Amino acid sequence: MPELPEVETVRRGLAPSFEDARIVRVEQRRPDLRFPFPERFAERLTGRLVTGLGRRSKYLMADLDDGSVLVMHLGMSGSFRVEMGRVESEEPEMPGEFHIPRSKDPRHDHVVFHLEGPARPDAVRIVYNDPRRFGFMTLVERAALASHPLFEKLGIEPTGNQLDADLLARLFANRKAPLKAALLDQRLIAGLGNIYVCEALHRAGLSPKRAAGTIVTKAGRASAGAERLALAIREVIAEAIAAGGSSLRDHRQADGTLGYFQHAFLVYDREGAPCPRQGCGGTVLREVQGGRSSFFCGRCQK
Repeated sequence: MPELPEVETVRRGLAPSFEDARIVRVEQRRPDLRFPFPERFAERLTGRLVTGLGRRSKYLMADLDDGSVLVMHLGMSGSFRVEMGRVESEEPEMPGEFHIPRSKDPRHDHVVFHLEGPARPDAVRIVYNDPRRFGFMTLVERAALASHPLFEKLGIEPTGNQLDADLLARLFANRKAPLKAALLDQRLIAGLGNIYVCEALHRAGLSPKRAAGTIVTKAGRASAGAERLALAIREVIAEAIAAGGSSLRDHRQADGTLGYFQHAFLVYDREGAPCPRQGCGGTVLREVQGGRSSFFCGRCQK
């Protein structure tokens, strides 16, 4: 499943076409994805002006001029592509050293937004393609967004300075769950996924198996490990966003290019490789925790 950096990369790729554009037509080509579409979905979107495109955790959110929000989730294999002009055969612009052709099998093009706006000289089509159909779209009133079941229990975002060592200490105090499980708990921190948790824990020198509460002192304050972890999380997320995310399996950026961050993995998916920490001499291990693979060094991550 695309993680926060991938979703933020998609948001940035879509924003120039989506924001300040009017939705002149919507092609809804099936009644459902993971869930049924809202009633009159295409009708309710037609004619609406997109005033902004944001992200909360792994959800894309398009604010509309009637006070509603189009909430979109990519699921396992969902992706968008931007097509310029009115000719169906035109190819989307796909720069990038790691470019490979995007899948445009029309059987999996489930929603097409036809847009017109001041930022583009011609019409734009934004096509949502989802072979596995685990993604979904819904409409929520902006005033009710915080209390909506999708969002009401989400924790803080792992971007920006709000996530610091003191916050981790408050969140993890007295928690006996493994540190990795606590970091993946969306009620505590929203948007962290398996890849970036593995990478951040390695940078911080912390084992994914240790109890979350052990990075908090007996006095309830942040330990040096909590300081390292907070910094590592912010750095890993920022670097992954800057690199365009990690191109694993189905993820592509909105312009069709692959992300670069997978080339910077230190431990994720590197079972048996030497630990990259200078002077460590350990080996990257793989263990399953909570149904997910943890990649870590058993020597330098304590």
